[in-house]
Amino acid sequence: MTTAVQIRQSNYIDSILHGDCIEVMRQMPVNSVDFILSDPPYLVNYRDRTGRSIQNDNNDGWLKPAMKEAYRVLKQDRMAVMFYGWSKVDAFFAAWKDAGFHPVGHIVFRKDYASKRRLVQYQHEQAYLLAKGKPPLPENPIADVINIDYSGNKLHPTQKPISALVPLIRSFSLPGEVILDPFTGSASTCAAALLTGRRYIGIEMDEMYFTQARKRMERVHARIAVRRSVSLRHSSLR
Repeated sequence: MTTAVQIRQSNYIDSILHGDCIEVMRQMPVNSVDFILSDPPYLVNYRDRTGRSIQNDNNDGWLKPAMKEAYRVLKQDRMAVMFYGWSKVDAFFAAWKDAGFHPVGHIVFRKDYASKRRLVQYQHEQAYLLAKGKPPLPENPIADVINIDYSGNKLHPTQKPISALVPLIRSFSLPGEVILDPFTGSASTCAAALLTGRRYIGIEMDEMYFTQARKRMERVHARIAVRRSVSLRHSSLR
């Protein structure tokens, strides 16, 4: 597990860190990331069909301190996008506002399938757009309804598809800026950041998902390196 000393002595940018995100973020400098995009546990004690679960999904003791640290490391006048569980929205709102965030928008991710059927068919995910200070308005705002493909959940029980995250990163950050995901899971946010020319920091406390995330990012880095090599080879032949 990553320790405070290790974080201080190493360059944690473009890395997946293993540890409790509260403790990890406490070691990060204030105002050090440009955008936060994360899918934290929904506080619903979720378990998928194969029995996989998510740590700390059965309690909210971590929620306020995690959001407080996220607010501290985010730069002034910048944005965060946080997914949340609709049945626990009161807890999430209290944590965000206690940290200092201002909800400034709401985004619905529309599915073409139902993830669960009860009183209604559950065919969407949701996230709040949170501001620290007064971020400038984007020149071309994205829609507040985004289609979301099924990821297959091969690496994580609630794995988000990269295609749904790329528009958020492009809208609320610039190339070269640092994107933080404190609950990185399978590293979908980090992969989306890297593929759009941003830098990334991912934090994951579950050892199995951390290992999956790190291996995934190694594969993404390798694919990008191959593409660059092919592009350079082609340009040299012109």
